[in-house]
Amino acid sequence: MESLEDASELQSRLSSLSFTSFPGITSKHCDSDPTDRLPNTDLSTDLSQAQKQAIMNASEQREEANDKAPAEHASGDQGEKNSAGSPPLSAQMKAETPPLKPPSTWTSAALKELKAKLRTEKDSMVTVYRGDIMTVHVPTVPEAKKVCWEFATDGYDVGFGIYFDWTPVTSRAITVHVSESSDDEDEEEELEGPVTNGDVEKGSKAQSNSNLVEIIPVYRQDSHLTVYGGSHDFPGEGTYLFKFDNSYSLWRNKTLYYRIYYSA
Repeated sequence: MESLEDASELQSRLSSLSFTSFPGITSKHCDSDPTDRLPNTDLSTDLSQAQKQAIMNASEQREEANDKAPAEHASGDQGEKNSAGSPPLSAQMKAETPPLKPPSTWTSAALKELKAKLRTEKDSMVTVYRGDIMTVHVPTVPEAKKVCWEFATDGYDVGFGIYFDWTPVTSRAITVHVSESSDDEDEEEELEGPVTNGDVEKGSKAQSNSNLVEIIPVYRQDSHLTVYGGSHDFPGEGTYLFKFDNSYSLWRNKTLYYRIYYSA
């Protein structure tokens, strides 16, 4: 009985309370408008402006960094283009040089006459030793318009070819270089028999100099049976490389009679 009276008394006290009985709480708290739920204050306004200013400063710094980055990237790209993207000098030279005209060639049966004449001239009778390649470097000269050649051999054939080097001439001296072949094919024994047409010289090398242009590929010629001669018009400034190739021979040296001269 007493518990019922206590419950009734508690209920009557709760019903007598209102929201206004608690400080800081008003009827607007239950309003549906969120802007009235959390009204702005001066402090919150100051903080918002400070945050905005900080954001603006950070944004300006990022823009400055972005403005500098493309310029540096562009300069870097330009440097790479100039250093790595530009073609090598030899490629540029080849692109600017005109195509080579084919040479004029001829043969003659006057072996004895040519040999007799060249025996009396200095350095016109030489020995190309077995396994060797003799290269005669002949630079172009402004006083002439073409280069001419004649050659013959005693007893056996010899490889012959001509290349042109577009590298600018630094000396007018005609020089002779002798090199040895190290190709595996050179281990085969030389065949001294008749040479068929199209028999490419086995000792000829692939040219590593990218400025070189082939005028006549190196072929074994029957220079012991006939005189070989020809001429070629200067394509421009550069150096002719006349190759007398005996690299395919394991046993025999070759006696070579030759002359190379300019013509107007």
